[in-house]
Amino acid sequence: MLDIADELTRWVEEGRDFAVATVVAVAGSAPRRPGAALAVDGRGAAVGSVSGGCVEAAVYDLCVQALRDGVTLRERFGYSAEDAFAVGLTCGGEIEVLVTPVPAAAPDRSVWAAALAAAARGTAAALARVVRGPAGLLGRPLLVRADGSYEGGLGGSPELDRAAAEQARALLEAGHTGECEVTEGGARCGPAVTLFVESSAPPPRMIIFGAVDFAAALVRAGKFLGYHVTVCDARPVFTTRARFPEADDLVVEWPHRYLQRTATDGRTALCVLTHDAKFDIPLLEAALRLPVAFVGAMGSRRTHEDRDRRLRAAGLTAAELARLHSPIGLDLGARTPEETALSIAAEIVAARRGGTGAPLTGLRTPIHRAAEKTGGTGAAGAPAAA
Repeated sequence: MLDIADELTRWVEEGRDFAVATVVAVAGSAPRRPGAALAVDGRGAAVGSVSGGCVEAAVYDLCVQALRDGVTLRERFGYSAEDAFAVGLTCGGEIEVLVTPVPAAAPDRSVWAAALAAAARGTAAALARVVRGPAGLLGRPLLVRADGSYEGGLGGSPELDRAAAEQARALLEAGHTGECEVTEGGARCGPAVTLFVESSAPPPRMIIFGAVDFAAALVRAGKFLGYHVTVCDARPVFTTRARFPEADDLVVEWPHRYLQRTATDGRTALCVLTHDAKFDIPLLEAALRLPVAFVGAMGSRRTHEDRDRRLRAAGLTAAELARLHSPIGLDLGARTPEETALSIAAEIVAARRGGTGAPLTGLRTPIHRAAEKTGGTGAAGAPAAA
């Protein structure tokens, strides 16, 4: 639901009644992941999507029904082998949706409003709801903040709220959205309820080192993928707003010094485009020892071999060097800055999602993988982008 927070925040401000259907579980090759949502207001307007089109009409009707009856619903949709034209996911997967009415007069409307506002601002917060358990608990919101404080309630005991807040905070810290179980009394034994926790965190960072022509195209690709993009270079003549109008931040500083003082996490992508040893070596020596998602460096194969020798001489281990994607990018035959940026962005997505970068034609691996990779990257990168 938090993926459509901007629109729903506006609906809250306008005092609209609405119902929201959220994907809470996925099996097989479903097109949308948990957290995807479709909302319908009292006038029939709709925003969002839960399946990319397969079951939108049926979920729309459930939203209308929930808003009319004031009752939270849970429904599963899947492919029907008997009738390919029946309501179902023709991609072969299954999704489970939770449909919750949020009328303007709802007692917990302020909790919904706070959760949506936090997501719209990019503030770290998690929204927990019961998706399996006593009917009276379904759909009630519990908003959990990064510091562990929370508001709202699941409709059970205070112990349940505290246990749910602890679980939600753990998922928030990891940047995950998904299900978890807690016991009704908050104890380690007793009947359990299943929570669906949506985590809303600030966008991941992409830091591009080197204010070169390729960097301008990569800034645009990074913004398209939802990154907060920073360009860093020690040369002020190149690091200008005129050259990088779409970058969120421009930093004039030696790259390794900036990396040592700036915040990174397990979602951060570091792209080194300088291909100049005096910048690259101290920067990569620091970068490959950070728990970031992706470290890639541009350059020819000869540059990569020289870089590898220098980094080994600097004391980096084989395991640390194996995290380096160099030459950066997938082998697309790229030539232009835009094509090269596409190849780099594709490799970042593949590393993040566990993809191979191979054509889907002829492959028998799942198109939609079950989980996103977290933490550091795996083996060395693919062939050069250009």
